[in-house]
Amino acid sequence: MVATVTSLHSPNEELERMHSLFKQQQQAFRNNPMPSADERIADLKRLKAAILKYQDELAAAVNQDFSCRSTDETMIAEIMTSVEGINYACKRLRGWMKPSKRHVSMLFAPSHNHVMYQPLGVVGIMVPWNYPIQLALLPLMTALAAGNRAMIKMSEFTPVTNKVLKKLLTEVFNEHQVAMIEGEVEVSSAFAEIPWDHLVFTGSTAVGRIVMSAAAKNLTPVTLELGGKSPAIIAPGASMKDAVERICFGKSLNAGQTCIAPDYVLLPAGKEQEFIDTYQATFARMYPTIRDNNDYTAVVNERQHQRLQAWVADAKEKGAKITVVNPANEDFAGTRKMPLHIVENGTAEMKVLQEELFGPVMPVVPYRSLDDAIDYVNDRDRPLALYFFSYDKAQQKKVLERTHAGGVTINDTLMHIAQDDMPFGGVGPSGMGHYHGKEGFVSLSKAKAVHRKGRFNSGQFIYPPYGGAIQGLIRKLFIR
Repeated sequence: MVATVTSLHSPNEELERMHSLFKQQQQAFRNNPMPSADERIADLKRLKAAILKYQDELAAAVNQDFSCRSTDETMIAEIMTSVEGINYACKRLRGWMKPSKRHVSMLFAPSHNHVMYQPLGVVGIMVPWNYPIQLALLPLMTALAAGNRAMIKMSEFTPVTNKVLKKLLTEVFNEHQVAMIEGEVEVSSAFAEIPWDHLVFTGSTAVGRIVMSAAAKNLTPVTLELGGKSPAIIAPGASMKDAVERICFGKSLNAGQTCIAPDYVLLPAGKEQEFIDTYQATFARMYPTIRDNNDYTAVVNERQHQRLQAWVADAKEKGAKITVVNPANEDFAGTRKMPLHIVENGTAEMKVLQEELFGPVMPVVPYRSLDDAIDYVNDRDRPLALYFFSYDKAQQKKVLERTHAGGVTINDTLMHIAQDDMPFGGVGPSGMGHYHGKEGFVSLSKAKAVHRKGRFNSGQFIYPPYGGAIQGLIRKLFIR
């Protein structure tokens, strides 16, 4: 069965509560519109302490919501990344907050220019089900670092995790600073329509369009972390062993339910069977069994499981060859465990080559030349991530310069998202804006330009009435 919300509030009560909390947070922000660095760092450190306190309970909750979610994966991909993000922000926050001095032209001297980074106000955060801890806490951490207040709308498909997160946040913050909202589609739609000072949404491209349309009614600025079909390109001459090992890890983490998981593989024509044989051996080493293996995560709910099965069946009916990576030849009836399905002979009419897969399904697409692989990527929507496997610097340069993606990892998968000192975000259909690192701080701040003058006013020389003197000055300065 699909998990549903276990909120104590009815939908109408939650809507009323949401609007009331928004007004309360607005007023609380006006009462303290520029929290000091000490206040912000203290908030972040209290949040970190609470994450560490509840880490085991959070991991157990996500495991329950998924029916099987690897505890180690939760610790690596959710707890560790959240804690490290906080550590990074605490060390650098004072520098981020420092006003940035800017140049003043001689025409405007004597004066002073600087840019100050001012909190926006109240930030809305919409969280998906696939990484409910990380994708709630990292945007929250960034919002708090920038001096904002925040309201978090959790997914209805992770009710047990939501309950633990709510307990954690209530222990650290009052609801005038951080509040959690629960509910299904009705609540989500109303949440997106609130006139936030900034809205952060993580989810599918299709829902991202709906969220952006709702936000546009209030001209609410948005950060959209979406997804798309992220390619993994294996270059001619690349090490198949190295490439497969790293693709296998990136695709198997969370059973492929990751927005930056490798969605499909581009490889030199004729290398398909070598790839599949290497993948089978590599996967068997990492996951000798699947059904009762707690290291291998299940598909989150029956709706997603049926979608994936239907897309594989669609591909098979339309002529695709399907290789199931199932080392122990297990039966998965009665579970939502799903082994990887490698799809060969795919065509544009198949769902697996049209939609983001978000699960253990991976098409293999052969190419004749690296230029053809680049064209294949460029003929499609710009993805959230791109992976390129080659130790040849000239090939790396070519792919980097001729393709667009939200982020790139060369000779690995996923790892660019874990780099705290780099921005993370999409491009075009895969998203816009950032909420990691300094770029996240800037996204959730207003970079306010400040031009300051003293008693002497050089501007008086261009006040009317205009005459020959000003015209001569203009000619002297600009007509050269």
